[in-house]
Order: sequence, then C-alpha cells, then structure tokens
Amino acid sequence: MRKTLLKTVLAGALVGTSLPVTAATEIQWWHAFTGRLGDLLAEQVEKFNASQSDYVVVGSHKGNYSETLNAGIAAFRAGEQPHLLMVFEVGTATMMGAKGAIKPVYEVMKEGGATFEPDGYLPPVKGYYTTPGGDMLSLPYNSSTPVLYVNRDALAAADLDPDMDLSTWEMVDAAMDKLKAAGQDCVLTTAWQSWVHLENFSAYHDVAFSSKDNGFTALDTELSFNGPIQVAHIEAMGKWAKEGKFFYAGRRNEGGANFRAGECAFFTESSAGYAGVKAEAEFDFEIRPLPYWTAAEGAPQNTIIGGSSLWVMEGHEAEEYKGVSEFLAFLSSSDVQAKWHQNTGYLPITVEAYEQTKTEGFYEENPGTDIAILQMTSKPTTPNSKGLRLGSFDQIRGIIDEELEAVWTGDKSAQEAMDNAVKRGNQLLRRFEKTNK
Repeated sequence: MRKTLLKTVLAGALVGTSLPVTAATEIQWWHAFTGRLGDLLAEQVEKFNASQSDYVVVGSHKGNYSETLNAGIAAFRAGEQPHLLMVFEVGTATMMGAKGAIKPVYEVMKEGGATFEPDGYLPPVKGYYTTPGGDMLSLPYNSSTPVLYVNRDALAAADLDPDMDLSTWEMVDAAMDKLKAAGQDCVLTTAWQSWVHLENFSAYHDVAFSSKDNGFTALDTELSFNGPIQVAHIEAMGKWAKEGKFFYAGRRNEGGANFRAGECAFFTESSAGYAGVKAEAEFDFEIRPLPYWTAAEGAPQNTIIGGSSLWVMEGHEAEEYKGVSEFLAFLSSSDVQAKWHQNTGYLPITVEAYEQTKTEGFYEENPGTDIAILQMTSKPTTPNSKGLRLGSFDQIRGIIDEELEAVWTGDKSAQEAMDNAVKRGNQLLRRFEKTNK
C-alpha cells in the first residue's frame, strides 16, 4: 500500500544538465484542525517537508474529533487507512481495542531509528498514552489542562482586590457572592463541564473517577464519580446556578464567547483557550490555577490532559514507517514544541521545550502561561490522577452532560444525577468490555 509522490529535481540548470527523477515517500496525516490551529499544523508540515527530500507529509482535515476517528476506522476497514490519525484523548481506549489497526509509537520509533527519548516527555502527558509498563502507544500532539481565567476588571468593579487569593472553591464562592451583589450578571461560566468539573476535578482531588486505576489496568472498570466529594462539588454548582452565579452556556466551549466579551468574571477552561482570550479580551485578565476544595485531603494533586495524540496505523511498508518516525521526531523537537506551546496555549510535550520557553522569557512576558504545566507536574501522578482510559467515553460524556444539565435546571439533585450517570455509563462500559475481550 505504498504511495509515492514523484518529484522532478532539476539541478545544474546553468549548464543545461538535470538529475534523474527521484521519489519522495508520501505520509498521510488525517487531522481535525481548522482555523488558526489548522494553519499552525500546516506550517509544521511545510517546515518538515522543506527540511528533507525523502518524505512528503500530506495533512488532510477529516472533520471534528469524532468524525476524524470514525473516518480513520472506516478507512482501515476498507484498506485505505492513513499513516497517522489524530484521535482525541477520550478515544484512547477505543484505539487500544482496535486489534491489528495500530502500530505502537515506541515500535515505530525503534524500527525507524529516529531520535526518541521517552523520559524526555512530560510525565503526565506521556502517561496518558502509555502502557502500564511505560511504552508509548501514541504520540501526544495537542495536550491541555483546565485552568481558571479571571476578569480582573470585574473584580475591581466589585471593590475586590484583583490579586485576591482564589486558590480554593471556598474563596471563589465568597468572591462570587460579592460579585453578584455588585451587579455582575455572569459570575462563573465553564467550558467542557464533564472534563473540567468531574474528570479533572476527580484527579485534582485525588479521588477515583472509575475503578481499576481509572480503567488503565483492566476493562472491567466501573465508574465511581458519584462519590461524596464529586457530588458535593456538583451540588455547589447547582446551588450557584439557582442563585444566578453560575451561567451554563453549553457542553463544549460556548461560554468562551461570553468570557472573552467581558461578560463573566470567572471562566474554567482549557489552557489552550489562552490564545483566544489574549486576542479578543478588551479587559485585564489573568490565568490562575484551577481551584480545589479544602475539605478534600488529597487536594490539590494534579490535573489531567485533554486534546489529542497521533496514532500510527498498521498496513504500510517499512520505508513509510521510517518516514513516520522522522516526522514524529521532528514534531517532538524543542523548537517545534516551544513554538506550538507559545502560539496555542497547549502544553509543550517535552521537558526540553518547556525549559527553552522559560529561557526565552515567554513566561515572564506572558504571566500565567506556565500555570498549566506547574499544575500538572508539581506532584508525581497517582492512580487517580494519571488520566482516564475508558471505552465508549465519548458517549459516556454525553450521558454526563445530560445529567449535569438536569442539576443546573433544578430537575435533579446532584446525587441522583451522578448515580444515574454512573449507572448509564457502566452499561456502555460492559458493552465495550464484551466487544473487546
């Protein structure tokens, strides 16, 4: 299934001579990026292609994350799969269960002979995509973690100190009361409610989201995010919604527009939201760590990542995989990662890229842009904070969204909603387990 792109290279034109036709091996990369991220991805591809003449990477947009994953699966069944497939983090278990469809990255890099030092990747980023033994299955590409964005002007307008401590939810709650009393209509909003307020919340408070180390060690995992600390947090948010302090805008990132327009005081969102906030906000804003509840003994632990990784698909020739290994090494290089991190707000995937960004003075010029990294790396991960590896998790998130919305509208108690989400989600896990035994 080898594909090549023929290039005619003319040399010695001044003397009327030319070199023979040469062939550059084509590497297909299917991804989910458009807009600014798509432009930056294309820039990476162009830079790699210009850096050597043996391989040509061709990037193809295949829709959103879910659509790209489905396109990759369908293509594999038809024998037309790309070499590289971008898959969002909730699809990790699905890719692991796709027997015969993937070629682990650690094997690709070893066979290809490209530069690859697994210990050089940020441990919490690497850990999400590795086996229990530490072998990397896919390459982290765009990794982010949630943080708290603060509208400093809104705090000042409510006679609050913009530099006030907001490290705990108790402190945020007290500030929200004063903001609401001062006439702030939208006090708190959020993006990706399940990812921020249940998945990351559980890791940050060092409590299990599901059994079997959050699904890392076995398929017979059962959801457990209906525990006391998670329910208490959702109950508090339901109370804030009833009091008009928490504004729910939607399941994805709809609340981002409200915050960037200056309508909201607090916003829990991905660190990758930084570029958009910086470009659009006409107010003084700041990035803070995600708050935690002091009642939780293990908090703050560490947050976990979102985003996607690159999976290598089976069914190609050795020379093509050598090109894949060269391209993945290029994407992991310090210069490429530092630029990606600084332009997007996504985490650098290597320690070297983080240190380079720090040395270049980026964090001093852009305060708060290192908080996501510090929040993820200040403590060694635990079985509760390494990440999640759950089958059918995209659908489970949809269930969680439905149940959370019932809390925000006052139709269900937090305990009832979380119990129901766990029950419904476990049914999907049992189907996934049966299918992937």
